[in-house]
Amino acid sequence: MPLTQVNNYILQILLMAAWLVPGSLFAQQPTPGVSNVWVPDLGNGTYKNPVLYADYSDPDVVRVGADYYLTSSSFNAVPGLQILHSRDLVNWSIIGSVFRQQPPLARYREVQHGNGVWAPAIRYHNKEFYIYYPDPDLGIFVTKAKSPAGPWSEPVCVKEAKGWIDPCPLWDKDGKAYLVHGFAGSRAGIKSVLAISPMSPDGTRLVGDDVLVFDGHNGHPTVEGPKFYQRNGYYYIFAPAGGVATGWQLVLRSKNVFGPYEERIVMDQGKTTINGPHQGAWVDTNTGEDWFLHFQDQGPYGRVVHLQPMAWKNDWPVIGDDPDGDGKGQPVLTYRKPRTKGPAKPLATPATSDEFNANHLGLQWQWHANPQDYWAYPNGAQGFLRMYSVQLPEGFRNYWQVPNLLLQKLPAETFTTTTKLTFSPRVEGEKVGLMMMGLDYAYLSITNLGGQLQLSQSVSTNAEKLTAETTSAPVQIPAAQAKQPIYLRVAVRAGAKCQFSYSFDGQTFQPLGQEFLAREGKWIGAKVGLFCSRPTRFNDSGNADIDWFRIE
Repeated sequence: MPLTQVNNYILQILLMAAWLVPGSLFAQQPTPGVSNVWVPDLGNGTYKNPVLYADYSDPDVVRVGADYYLTSSSFNAVPGLQILHSRDLVNWSIIGSVFRQQPPLARYREVQHGNGVWAPAIRYHNKEFYIYYPDPDLGIFVTKAKSPAGPWSEPVCVKEAKGWIDPCPLWDKDGKAYLVHGFAGSRAGIKSVLAISPMSPDGTRLVGDDVLVFDGHNGHPTVEGPKFYQRNGYYYIFAPAGGVATGWQLVLRSKNVFGPYEERIVMDQGKTTINGPHQGAWVDTNTGEDWFLHFQDQGPYGRVVHLQPMAWKNDWPVIGDDPDGDGKGQPVLTYRKPRTKGPAKPLATPATSDEFNANHLGLQWQWHANPQDYWAYPNGAQGFLRMYSVQLPEGFRNYWQVPNLLLQKLPAETFTTTTKLTFSPRVEGEKVGLMMMGLDYAYLSITNLGGQLQLSQSVSTNAEKLTAETTSAPVQIPAAQAKQPIYLRVAVRAGAKCQFSYSFDGQTFQPLGQEFLAREGKWIGAKVGLFCSRPTRFNDSGNADIDWFRIE
């Protein structure tokens, strides 16, 4: 057995022992603000993948000094283009987002499943951060900021085009600038090819013809998501190929920016269980190490993010573990953490739970479309989020059409979400619910019917086809309980199996409805969160006060 495999095998045995033995050397104590369900930092100088067990699809990363910044596709969800920060590539926190409302504002006030922000690129140039992102129906856009936490500039259209996707800039050493991109077959009518355009040095417009530099139809179908780099006299394009769930990581290199480019597969699934390891970012550390962050498609859990060691061999990158030395790596599940200068980095994970003790929503929350101010109001002084019921859209058939869904990414394979709320309806048919949203969805809701509150579970299968919901037999809420807090819960087991339940005291929970199998959304994982709606027009609104929302 190769030495790398022996080391990984020994490490996995030690880690398994640490997880099984209470009070063991590697055991970690809970840290305030750190996830209760997934912490990739194992506390002993190693980490486990995924480092982000959440749907940060198409990740790109840049290092500035000792800091790393990550962004990813946000599609129709807002705030859009969330920004994450790390000091060691393992411990990540959300620090902001590019925009609170997605432009064009009117277009994205309506739900646009799978549209909006596709694979972005983040870069640091001339002491500014740049993010290039595609809207596959509108073109390529760029936004800039002095600080990655914002504020970010109003997006500028670099190229108006239908079907141009996955842009990435490169500023050459001679001052010239270029943009590489792919094509969406659903819009452009072509796919599996990459092209490069000359760009103005300020990065705001293209200044020459688009040049075809790679055609992947022969051997590398669905090549897309290119990332552009320079190293040691070569131009490199890192690009995934072979499809989201089953593909591999391709790298192209050339001494000339417009090619011709040599090609090599530098990582695939190999003998591991990590399917489709590709589409991500090469990043170096301030100690001179090289690493690669990429996604893995886990269906209802979304495209979770893995961290792989990377090395250079004859000016080709090798990503992950390469037991046979052929230059094509495979993913690792556990590994030593990147070596970085400075003191040890504290544990950090993207936020999930929210006590609503601030005058703003937690950075983990995203609406399903551009929000209106009156949808929800935080009240940090009193510690709740007040959600007002919003009229269902005209022609409503199911919640696939509803914009005022307040959702967040699933944070691990298994977890329990519980929310404590008080419902004060004013209109017949108003409801508040805890939802698991995707191509199929389910929710547990409290509905005002005939002056009484009822609990029920509703399910829509193939929701994108606007299929009608089926609803369980309702449970009447006792009148004495109607103005008291009620607890709604969904427990998620392995395989995204979801069981909803409720409680009147926060201690004893009663299951309601059948077990529901969560399903991914349009290019995204399933999401969990809240909504408050009403079926009719009225000049006032009932509300739900959300005391807290906890993931454990």
